[in-house]
Amino acid sequence: MNRLFGTGKKKAPPPNLTDCISNIDGRGESIEKKIQKLDVELKKYKDQMSKMRDGPSKNMVKQKALRVLKQKKHYEAQLDGLRQQSFNMEQTNFATQQLKDTKTTVDAMKVGLKEMKKEYKKVDIGKIEDMQDDMEDMLELANEVQETLGRAYGLPEDVDEDDLEAELDALGDDLLLDDDTSYLDSTAIPDPPNTVPQTTGGQTNDGVLLDEFGLPQVSNS
Repeated sequence: MNRLFGTGKKKAPPPNLTDCISNIDGRGESIEKKIQKLDVELKKYKDQMSKMRDGPSKNMVKQKALRVLKQKKHYEAQLDGLRQQSFNMEQTNFATQQLKDTKTTVDAMKVGLKEMKKEYKKVDIGKIEDMQDDMEDMLELANEVQETLGRAYGLPEDVDEDDLEAELDALGDDLLLDDDTSYLDSTAIPDPPNTVPQTTGGQTNDGVLLDEFGLPQVSNS
């Protein structure tokens, strides 16, 4: 069948701004090289003219220099146009890419919102409120248990607070009286002995013999 009817031509890919920019930049670089060659040629003609006298030969070289200068101006105009085209396409490419990025961001946000709604359906607000109420009740019950365990037993319930405050004030006065240490000043503390016991035996005023430790000697009889 292909031999009879042939095959359809493949469609060329759509134009791409990035490729167009690259092609224009390449053409611009080629023109810049041509301008550089013309500059070299103009310099050569200018040097020749500076060494020549006025006359037909100098005029001939001058005409060549003018022709080269016209070519240079023509190439420079083409280069300016290509640079402007490249700049415009770069701006267009930047705006297009920015729009694509924006669309991608919006699509991602839509997916995220869809997932959020899907997960939100799994959450029961009523159950959460019930759980919060149960937790509050349990905390109140725990506080009641602590108060019950900390309750005092065997204390009189008919005690007047005024009587307790009066007793507390009196107790404070008693403590101040107990802090009085003046009674210690009247008690005389005896001075320590300043004599050294004799190391050898001696005799007291009563005629009792003492040993080297100052104790009465025991007779052997």
